[in-house]
Amino acid sequence: MNEHIAPVPLDKAYRLLNHGPTVLVSARHEGVENVMAAAWACALDYAPPKLTVVLDKGAATRALVENSGRFVIQVPTVRQLELTYQVGHRSLAREPDKLEHSGVELFGMPGFDLPFVAGCSAWLACRVLPEPRNEATYDLFIGEVEGAWSDTRVFKDGHWHFEAADPGLRSLHYIAGGFFYAIGEPMQAGETAPE
Repeated sequence: MNEHIAPVPLDKAYRLLNHGPTVLVSARHEGVENVMAAAWACALDYAPPKLTVVLDKGAATRALVENSGRFVIQVPTVRQLELTYQVGHRSLAREPDKLEHSGVELFGMPGFDLPFVAGCSAWLACRVLPEPRNEATYDLFIGEVEGAWSDTRVFKDGHWHFEAADPGLRSLHYIAGGFFYAIGEPMQAGETAPE
């Protein structure tokens, strides 16, 4: 495992998504693994921590999530721009070697039988909280976060530190048509930052 990866307390896990990054969703079922990009993911609750993500009915990753009941949300970095674009536009159904062609390297975390994408800045291992109506009508999945980790070069002590990290570790924010932004500079309102 990468020497820069450390657990994030679950009561701070929501902070890994609060800034609205594009995410990678990975899942595994019966030996099949896949990764897809998703622009619509957000924190939902604190205790226990929960998040939401939209997974289109046609996505192979969605079928893996539905069948396994588990998935990982990870925050890709600027260094992973092309990888993020590729896994969002290639289909496992049409390209069985999609992950290899997209440059995806997977690894495992102790205690979790899930595929984690190497090189990201944050990872959240989730268990699906079934909401059949939301899933069928809105493609909206709710996950309870069971484990969270970050790259300590950019997230530590419960906070992002993009301004002090290598710019290649900044998060991606998808707009449309293959166009992304990297997160910008920090600004602080008031005299002290809230805890």
